[in-house]
Amino acid sequence: MTPEPFFEALGGGRFRATRSTAGPWDAGLQHAGPPSALLGRALERCAPRPDMVLARVTFEILGGVPVGEVAVSAALTRPGRSVELLEAALEAGGRPVVTARAWRVARRGAPAAGAASPPPPPPGGPATPAPFGGYADAVEFRFTEGGWDLPGPATAWTRLRVPVVAGEAPTALQRVLAVADSGNGVSGVLPFGDWMFINPELTVHLVREARGDWIRLAAATTVAADGAGVALSVISDVDGAVAHGAQALLVTPR
Repeated sequence: MTPEPFFEALGGGRFRATRSTAGPWDAGLQHAGPPSALLGRALERCAPRPDMVLARVTFEILGGVPVGEVAVSAALTRPGRSVELLEAALEAGGRPVVTARAWRVARRGAPAAGAASPPPPPPGGPATPAPFGGYADAVEFRFTEGGWDLPGPATAWTRLRVPVVAGEAPTALQRVLAVADSGNGVSGVLPFGDWMFINPELTVHLVREARGDWIRLAAATTVAADGAGVALSVISDVDGAVAHGAQALLVTPR
C-alpha cells in the first residue's frame, strides 16, 4: 500500500494528519518528525525574509500529538534588522501540543570558515524496514552503520517517500526537520521491545540549507543509570553537514 502524505490541508491553518504520521509508541499518536516539519513550514512562511537564514529551532513537545486534525499558527515575536525570533504552535483538541521557537539571522556574505565536514559516502544498499509502521513506512531508511536491531551509534540515510503536505514538494528545511527527531530511534541503546526513550524536546542548529532528497543522520544515544538520556545527531546531505540535532530523553520501561 502506497503511504499517504503526512498531512492534508483543510484550510485556515488546519490539517488532517494521516496514518503516515503514526509513531512507534502508540499507533494513535504521531511521530514527532511530521509535526516538526509542519511547524517548520509555518516558520518558513511567517513574515519571510530572503535576506535571513534560519539558525536554530527548538521544539517543545507538550503532549502526545493525535493522528487526527491539528491547527498550526506562527508569529514574529521579536523583529529586528540582524536577528529575529519566531514562534509557532501546533494545537490538537484546542490545546497546544507542540511549540517551536526559532532564531533567524541576517545573511552578511561571510566566507565559509572553521571545521568543515567532508562529503559522506553516498547512500547505498537496500532500505531497512523499521520495527513499526506509519511514519517508518513513509520514510526510507538505509543504514550504513548500526541498525534498528543493533544497539549503539548508527548512521542512516533517509529520504521522504511522501510530501509533508499533500500537493506540495517538501522544502530543504522540511526534509531535515521531518527526520531530525529520529536520532534517538536509529541509535537506541536499550531493547526497543522493553524500553521507551521518548524525547520531550528537539533542538536543531542549522548550518546551511540541505541540497537534494537524501538526508543523513549520524546519531549516538547516551543513557545514565537512573537518569536522563540524550541523543545527538549530525545531519548531512551528500555534500556534508547541514545541521546538528539534540534530544533530551525520558527513558522508561514499556
